[in-house]
Amino acid sequence: MKAELNERITRIGPNTPCGNLMRQYWQPVALVDEFNPHLDPNMATRPVKALRVLGQDLVLFKNAQGEFGLLDRDCPHRGADLAFGRNEGDGLRCPFHGWKFDITGQCIETPGEPEGSKLCTRVKQRSYPLIERSGVLFAWFGVDSATAPPLPALDCLSAPNSHTFAFKGQWQCNWLQAFEVGIDPAHPSFLHRFFMDESLDDSYGKQFRGASAGDINGQRWPMTKVMREFDKPSIAVAAQPYGMRLTALRAMTDELTHVRVTHSIFPHTFVIPLSETITITQIHVPVDDTRTYWYAIFTSFDGPVDKEAMRNQRLQAVDLPDYIPKSGRHNNWGFNAEEQRSRTYLGMGEDDINVHDQWACESMGPIQDRTREHLGTTDVAIMSNRRTLIKAIDDVENGKPAPGVAQADIAATRTGPDTVDGIAPGHDWQLWLAQTVASKRANAPWNTVLALAAAPEKVLHTDKPQP
Repeated sequence: MKAELNERITRIGPNTPCGNLMRQYWQPVALVDEFNPHLDPNMATRPVKALRVLGQDLVLFKNAQGEFGLLDRDCPHRGADLAFGRNEGDGLRCPFHGWKFDITGQCIETPGEPEGSKLCTRVKQRSYPLIERSGVLFAWFGVDSATAPPLPALDCLSAPNSHTFAFKGQWQCNWLQAFEVGIDPAHPSFLHRFFMDESLDDSYGKQFRGASAGDINGQRWPMTKVMREFDKPSIAVAAQPYGMRLTALRAMTDELTHVRVTHSIFPHTFVIPLSETITITQIHVPVDDTRTYWYAIFTSFDGPVDKEAMRNQRLQAVDLPDYIPKSGRHNNWGFNAEEQRSRTYLGMGEDDINVHDQWACESMGPIQDRTREHLGTTDVAIMSNRRTLIKAIDDVENGKPAPGVAQADIAATRTGPDTVDGIAPGHDWQLWLAQTVASKRANAPWNTVLALAAAPEKVLHTDKPQP
């Protein structure tokens, strides 16, 4: 890849070609948990957070009615930082001259102006539409005159809160290399290889520690064993209206094949199985060109999610309130040579495989130099996604619509998408796949009632008309 093209597909700041494309899609900007005083005591007295998303500085605050507002951070009066504003319940007041703004960005007070002044009615800070779903706040950063598409009708955003759990973490790297790790079906056989398997009884919430669907001679195999012993997947990519469906087949015997189906939702989301009944939808939102937050939404097709257990498992690996990983370049990502020799392929722990992906992405450098890479046949999804990304950037630059869920009809279509990780009959794995997917979906206690709840999306606030 030429250096100029690498720049074009990675830089996401305001008025950049890729940045203009990314602003056509809803972006996660915060977890609702970030405003929970039990996790961040400061939120009990001042529910205000400074944010940086897509290279823009923003302030997110919660008013006395529990409503959220997302505004540009520079006060429209003289440019002071509203992230230090006074949250007075009905709005955020700039300490510089006392101008106050409500959650829509409307200026509601200019106390230093003469009595009877109507200046505040003519001043409005740029605000951004927000939707709260599955424990995540999503914002849309398109131009003021444009209409936001509906939030995509994905399982993770359609299931009730009782059946979803959301978490996040920040990586010190560009968004594209962070995303590309998730659409690479070959890497789990190496990067996440464990030399020993654990009991399936203690696998809840742990990626690759659960069992694949199906069995071999009556034995249920952990995903770790499958990934370790069958490391040459045959990967197929199928274009979908929302992105790509990825199928990785690992021939196990003459009679059995391991089938793993995952999905890419353009431009920066992938959906993978955590277990037979839980999926992970992971979204990679750029902080700026060299930092990325991943947001993971876990969706259960069985009973309610044990949020406390999942949260406690993952809080051990990050520092609050900003969800910064405790491991990183500063401590060699926790690398242990003895562990690499005897327990894991990488040597960076067994409890949290996110650090494995973090190392892979961050060790490439802040922005991967793709002029030096050499792709192989297992990189078919990477190559396909890059072609789609390049075309989408060109299309938006030429005034054409962005693809996938940026289009209202595609976003509103119930997508799923369905993931699978299981052992299937080698001669008829397609039928097994269809039956497994249908069974999982039919058994989801919330799935059958979704059609009854297909009402128009409620946006928390916006000045733009909604479809």
